[in-house]
Amino acid sequence: MASRNNPWKRLEDAIVLRLFRWLGGLARLLGRRQFEWIAFRIGDFLYDIVRVRRGVVRRNLAAAFPGMPLKERRRIGRQVYRNMSVSLLEILRIPMVENAADARELIDIDLSEFIAATNEQGKGGVLLSAHFGNWELAGVCIGLLGLPMTVVAKRLRNKLIDHEINRIRKIRGNDVLYKRQALRDGLRLLRNGGVLTILGDQSDPDMVFVTDFLGRPASFFQGPAFLALKAQVPVFLIMTRRQPSGKYLMELKEIPTSDLTFSKASIQELTLRYIAQLEHYIRTYPEEWFWLHDRWKRSV
Repeated sequence: MASRNNPWKRLEDAIVLRLFRWLGGLARLLGRRQFEWIAFRIGDFLYDIVRVRRGVVRRNLAAAFPGMPLKERRRIGRQVYRNMSVSLLEILRIPMVENAADARELIDIDLSEFIAATNEQGKGGVLLSAHFGNWELAGVCIGLLGLPMTVVAKRLRNKLIDHEINRIRKIRGNDVLYKRQALRDGLRLLRNGGVLTILGDQSDPDMVFVTDFLGRPASFFQGPAFLALKAQVPVFLIMTRRQPSGKYLMELKEIPTSDLTFSKASIQELTLRYIAQLEHYIRTYPEEWFWLHDRWKRSV
């Protein structure tokens, strides 16, 4: 409440919003090659000079890949910052993505398996992703390609930025649910044939469910598994990988649920299944994951 009534905090939030919009306007003036070159330079500046959370990135990579040569971990770390900067500028350019043709210029994806699986049951489905590739751009593009979705999001401290990012998320027909609404409203959405998209790599502060993740104990929300099994809808992992051309390859993989029921044991089993898939992608393409997050701060 105090921060809400703090005039300095309100001023700071307003300044950040203005900078965000200014950067967005600039990013939309640049050509593809120009903004990618600038994004890489920004990433290098943040990694080499500012060193924003560089220690966290290096510790996380060292813990996840203890046998990897230091030189290779440093290369991955630098690329993480470059990819992060590219993703930010791409998010700011989302208003330029106006139709399905624009979306196809940015991503390669085949949604037929997911659409068939949901149509068979006449219900919705859960799309699980992670802080991997450009997950925000992916959601907008998928919506334009005929699969509008509702994204489960975490409320940001800066309410002005939170509102602006949600406006971008919803600009082409998608919707947003905050985490507190996800169980009740998400279940209703799935039963009515909707698509719910959730980032499955986030930490649960209550530490109800803890398992090994990239070599260390980590807490996970079981909400995605709970919702899918309660609503009896299919679960697909969807991951985006940036190609050398700058275009994204989006891969969908169904997580088996036919042998599971709505029970505590099955919820835990389904959670473990998608965690294993997330870990596979992160270990295979480590430069795509957001290593800047102190993911294991609640491990102990």
